[in-house]
Amino acid sequence: MGPLHGIRVIELAHIMAGPACGMMLADMGADVVKVEKVPGGDDTRLSVPPEIDGESAAFMMMNRNKRGIAVDLKSDAGKKIVRRLIDSADVVIENYRKGTMQRLGLSYESLAQRNPGLIYCEISGFGRTGPYAQRAGFDLIAQAMSGLMSITGEGPGRAPVKCGAPITDITAGILGAMGVLAAYVHRVQTGRGQRVDTSLFEAGIVHTFWQSAIALATGAPPTAMGSAHPLNAPYQAFPTADGWITIGAANQANWLKLLDALEAAELQQDSRFTDNDARMQHLDELEQVLTSITRERDTAEWLRRFEVGGVPAAPILDVAEMHADPQTQAREMITAVNHQRLGAVQTIGHPVKYSATPAQVSRGAPQYGEHTREVLAQHDFSTREIEQFIVERAVVAGP
Repeated sequence: MGPLHGIRVIELAHIMAGPACGMMLADMGADVVKVEKVPGGDDTRLSVPPEIDGESAAFMMMNRNKRGIAVDLKSDAGKKIVRRLIDSADVVIENYRKGTMQRLGLSYESLAQRNPGLIYCEISGFGRTGPYAQRAGFDLIAQAMSGLMSITGEGPGRAPVKCGAPITDITAGILGAMGVLAAYVHRVQTGRGQRVDTSLFEAGIVHTFWQSAIALATGAPPTAMGSAHPLNAPYQAFPTADGWITIGAANQANWLKLLDALEAAELQQDSRFTDNDARMQHLDELEQVLTSITRERDTAEWLRRFEVGGVPAAPILDVAEMHADPQTQAREMITAVNHQRLGAVQTIGHPVKYSATPAQVSRGAPQYGEHTREVLAQHDFSTREIEQFIVERAVVAGP
């Protein structure tokens, strides 16, 4: 029984941002029905490799905990089906290009007339208003235009670099889920639903809080700094004798602890490094001095010393190492779900822990049309109607 148990969600979304929103709500206990297009389904089903025995690993990651149906939204019967599902739903999620839902007769305005309490979450590339509202949205484009690529990478004069993860897709999904929950509180208080509108562009912008603070205060946009921090030092990665380590001595107390662990007390008297302001003004020199020291020992030895000395530090793990890390395991961030065809499949766990209403990752991603018959029957379509829909190809019913 997650915190959203009893809430009914219709996900008319594909690829990543919309499905990420639906996944968050499903993890928290909402009954999320994913409506896939006929033919083909969610395009992420074709995002292979990698695959597990013919099933897209990417699709399975983004769509666990959901039931799935396949509907031809261009057919009259398909529209009838989806409207009936939405009539009793609490939430609709969609991330199609502007105008698509209107052309299908599934706009917020038309659906809210039938279901005034409906919360209608729209996730798009640039939002539903403004001069770019018609543009398609992709993570790469949003990272470029939000400023993220200007502050990511090794520094001025080097090639632009995007964050390795599709950070605007994922964050837009999380912002969408946050907006849905806020709108649900409003509905509890008033009985009225509303539209929730967010975008990949805005998801990128919210990751520039520090850099925007600098630009708004100084008028000068900050640039990429590698792993360094724009406001505090030392706060970055340093090479060791056998790899790399991150050190977060971002305040004066931790700076002094770091000097103890490095056995470099003489740096306390160096006027270039006396306080954070001085260290930021001499960041290149600070990096050179500390690098000459950190290269003297291997990563494990530095980690041991920093742990004893109370210095914030960490190894740089790859994704597989992160999966195996004991803290990842203790927080249940890698878990297994049961897929209808494959059996147990590993996936990422839910990132928020609740003391009274724990979230649960318990259902594998649906096969194409897996729950079509089940969901339609729950919405009072007769067996005869369902079979006729299948014959007409208005829906696809999986195994």
